Amino acid sequence: MNITLDRNEEQLTGLLNVHLDEADYSDAVEKQIKETTKKAQFKGFRPGKVPAGLVRKMYGKGILADEINRLLGSTVDGYLKDNNVKILGEPLPVASNVDFDTDKSFDFQFELGLLPDFELPADNQVELKRPAITLDDATLAETHDQITRQYGETTNPEVSEADDYLFGKLKKEGAEGEGQTVLLPINKVKNGQERFIGVKAGDTLTFDLSDAFGGDAGAIRSFSGLSREEAAGATGNYELEVEKINRTAAPEANQELFDKVFGPETVASKEEYDQKVRETVQSNYDRESDNVVNRRLIDAMIDNTTIRIPVEFFKKWLVRANEGKLDAATVEEHYNDYERELKWSLIRNKLVEDLGLKVETEEIRNRVLDKILGQFGGGMQLTDEMRQGMAGFADNYLKQENGKNYVQEYEAILAEKVVEALRGKVVVTDEPVTAEEFRNQNEG
Repeated sequence: MNITLDRNEEQLTGLLNVHLDEADYSDAVEKQIKETTKKAQFKGFRPGKVPAGLVRKMYGKGILADEINRLLGSTVDGYLKDNNVKILGEPLPVASNVDFDTDKSFDFQFELGLLPDFELPADNQVELKRPAITLDDATLAETHDQITRQYGETTNPEVSEADDYLFGKLKKEGAEGEGQTVLLPINKVKNGQERFIGVKAGDTLTFDLSDAFGGDAGAIRSFSGLSREEAAGATGNYELEVEKINRTAAPEANQELFDKVFGPETVASKEEYDQKVRETVQSNYDRESDNVVNRRLIDAMIDNTTIRIPVEFFKKWLVRANEGKLDAATVEEHYNDYERELKWSLIRNKLVEDLGLKVETEEIRNRVLDKILGQFGGGMQLTDEMRQGMAGFADNYLKQENGKNYVQEYEAILAEKVVEALRGKVVVTDEPVTAEEFRNQNEG
């Protein structure tokens, strides 16, 4: 056996040459033929008494091919590991003319995409802005409106008023089809609100959608179901065919409401309730703010880390690895996205290796248990005994889908640890922004 690697440092590619002699595989082939002889069943021969020559004639070529492939796999993997050759994806076999009927020695070649070492930016070199979100009155009012719609008593009056919702079908004027089902909040209309008051079921309203909502694409998206791009481009007249009017009376601010919203005996007064609403909304925005920082962190690390990529090999590998799903034209069109994903994967793997990041099974189990609790509103507190009793449910979940659930939870926790480690290496400064400004900046 002989293995050589021809490297092209400029293109970051390599050609791995593997030469196999008969002595490299003959013993394994003979062993497999003997094993097959014990199991083979041929008419006229008792089980285990089939002549080896007949087995060789019938199965020898297939056995030889299987053993060569097995030997190639272990040989190539071993060479790359022993010589610390870092590659992109997997080696790509080069087409060759192999005759398993007559050849005794074989030559194979594999294309490699080489990945050189790289360094992450120095600590505190990357600076990020974190949206420090302050709640405005409009956002709190919107939250209370949502609570009213969820817990208040809803009726369907004949004629609409300013705080009602119009339920119906919305579509571009003149467009075919019945349109998109919407629940339009009249009090969010900024221009021409009077046209939406005094409306009855069966009426059809024609209005400039963008003008009615003051050009606020976010407001349009929130009730229309349109995408960010569609809402931003929603110019001209639209038709709303009203099916009914929804009116919800605000629930009384009493202990019954407090318990429904936050759980039994969590708050005991209107003042505590209002404070709890504010804290909950603020907590949700803080969590979203952290998510924004994490996304910015990933982008910044990709942009500030110099990683050379074997571009042409990567494109070829993407097509081969996703055969039937990706073609060369699609790869070319979206190549920048694929390269950024690859670079983040390399950065992530480097951090895991350099910092020795690990995920223990107990961490995964606890994560699943927390999800189970979340389905009950997160209000239930588990004792150690209760948590131990529910561990079986978590373990069963993790075993489902042939272990796919376990892998997904593992990867999610590891990704969080990577981002947490990176957060300690960058400078993050707060950037004051209102909740409305934050929503407008991050919608979509």
